[in-house]
Amino acid sequence: MTRLLDTSQQIADEGEEERVSRLLTGLSAMAILFLLGIGAKAWFATHTHHAFSLWFFAGLVAMNMLAFARSGNRRHQKAGMISIVGLLFGYLIITGGESNTGPLWFYVFPPLLFYLTDLKTGTAVLLFCCLLAVVVFQFPELPLVTAEYSTDFKIRFFATLTFESIFCFVLEASRLKARNELMELARAHQHAARTDELTGLSNRRDIQHRLSEEYSRYRRSGHHFSIVLIDLDLFKRINDDYGHDAGDYVLRAFSKLMQTVTRQTDVAARWGGEEFLILLPDTSLLQALTLAERLRSEVACAEFSYSGRRMPVTISAGICSIAKTGSVDELLKQADVHLYNAKEDGRNRVAPRVRTSSGDTSPSGAGS
Repeated sequence: MTRLLDTSQQIADEGEEERVSRLLTGLSAMAILFLLGIGAKAWFATHTHHAFSLWFFAGLVAMNMLAFARSGNRRHQKAGMISIVGLLFGYLIITGGESNTGPLWFYVFPPLLFYLTDLKTGTAVLLFCCLLAVVVFQFPELPLVTAEYSTDFKIRFFATLTFESIFCFVLEASRLKARNELMELARAHQHAARTDELTGLSNRRDIQHRLSEEYSRYRRSGHHFSIVLIDLDLFKRINDDYGHDAGDYVLRAFSKLMQTVTRQTDVAARWGGEEFLILLPDTSLLQALTLAERLRSEVACAEFSYSGRRMPVTISAGICSIAKTGSVDELLKQADVHLYNAKEDGRNRVAPRVRTSSGDTSPSGAGS
């Protein structure tokens, strides 16, 4: 069950990564157009150095897109885009762009940064960029710094940038929280859809899905598997003589006992009513018979008491291996036939009974 939920989480994460990648590709294309256009404007305004710089950054964005198209590595795509945009804004702050308006483009950075990274990484990168802006604003005489800004511009720039950054942080935190809550709700619904409410075991729908998966694995790689179909003997008498609450107790207690006998790789499920099914991957018929006999013996020796009254509980089981059949339906039908035979032979036993070289049969149930 946990494996299925983890798989669903991975699928959801992969879907979101793909959406982010598509969005980033679109933003990259738009960025190239803007940089080429603004660079052309700077060229015609005789700001040739600024024009070449913008075209250079457009080339970097195009190279990042080409690298992603070849590798398909989304992590490198995001890291490359963030690095290019960070360098671009660093250039605009240091040079001022045209008419010292370059820093205004920095307002694009916080929402993009928080969307492409996690909150901690986004905050760290943003603080570093803000520190760079503070250094440039306070020390205009530094090498490569060619822009000077008024005190009023500096105050307004940092005030509005701080507000925007906090606002983007809160929005992204809220989005992530809502997404996680939706994922938890989806996991809860998925768990409920695949779990028997009374026993906590897999339900019929889930075990049928797992049987199909195991059969596909068997067809691909030849890994055999077996099933054990179990019925609680004379369960209706327990409900009639002790009450339905006692019957529910027996179902829950048997389910717990069954889970102590099965392996971690096995899947125990409530097949319906008082019937249960165990899926045994990589298990031969003889191994399945051995496990079923052990479970039968454990149940026969266990004490089932409810409200101080002890109830007689035994099981009958039909076992079948996929090697004996050609499909999941045939597997289930054959296991059901063996279960019927076990009950017809007196209950509290497993079937088929394996004949040994000495002529005896095993496993054998109590009373056989």
